[in-house]
Amino acid sequence: MEPRYLVLAIACLATFAAPAKAHEQRTPVSQCQAIAQNLSGATFASFSGAPPLLPAVFEGEDVKFTFLGHSTFEIDTPAGIVIATDYNGWYRPATTPDVVTMNKAHPTHFTLTPDPGIKHVLHGWSDIPGGKAKIDLVVGDAHIRNVTTDIRFSYGLGGSQENGNSIFIFEIAGLCIGHLGHLHYELTDAHYLEIGRLDVVMVPVDGGLTMGADSMSRVIKRLRSSLILPMHRRGPPVEAFLSMFGKDFDVAYAPDDSITVSMRTLPKKPLIYVLKGVR
Repeated sequence: MEPRYLVLAIACLATFAAPAKAHEQRTPVSQCQAIAQNLSGATFASFSGAPPLLPAVFEGEDVKFTFLGHSTFEIDTPAGIVIATDYNGWYRPATTPDVVTMNKAHPTHFTLTPDPGIKHVLHGWSDIPGGKAKIDLVVGDAHIRNVTTDIRFSYGLGGSQENGNSIFIFEIAGLCIGHLGHLHYELTDAHYLEIGRLDVVMVPVDGGLTMGADSMSRVIKRLRSSLILPMHRRGPPVEAFLSMFGKDFDVAYAPDDSITVSMRTLPKKPLIYVLKGVR
């Protein structure tokens, strides 16, 4: 048995081995991060073509991604939870989302007056000076957590703010899903360890407002996700980002603005999938 599959099997068994008493409150356990912590210093590989060791409950559980605009994706879970990323109030799902995530690099990534019908509004920053956003919660069948990164000040003010941006991670139906937000700096080894495995990643490809195409491509190559969804394109064509990748990555242009995926249908080779509306 390959080591990465053995680690995944142990992590899954540990989750189900000791049922908690009905009255106990259990802290959510990140399977994506637990695996990473057992592979110190590793470059994470895709789990496409998942082995039969995975619990059968994952089979046939589809997660739908719809690009709404800029950095906002609608994520629909198998249980019907609706999530909107980098929600600014302009790009909205057809129904009121259950969860919205936000970052504060520009007003296009957040709103301070969200729809009061949204049950969970998750800021990727702390309102306490010097603070750090800490998100770790379960909503329906989605486990949501964040990993903070530093951010440059906007509008030419110079300087930076520690922990001003969040990479949001959604663990749904066995998939590890990441939204890089307004990433300004290349990730450190500590970041990669905290993030863990990402099967699907939403990545900004603006070529400069976040990071240059070469820097952003290094992050994606290190993450080695099965499905890469470009977003946040301003100015340069998406081809400037795509040109950074060689034969180890496939590229495809979607006929529409959405894609549905499960653990069983992840691409076997890393695929950069450009949804309609990004290019």
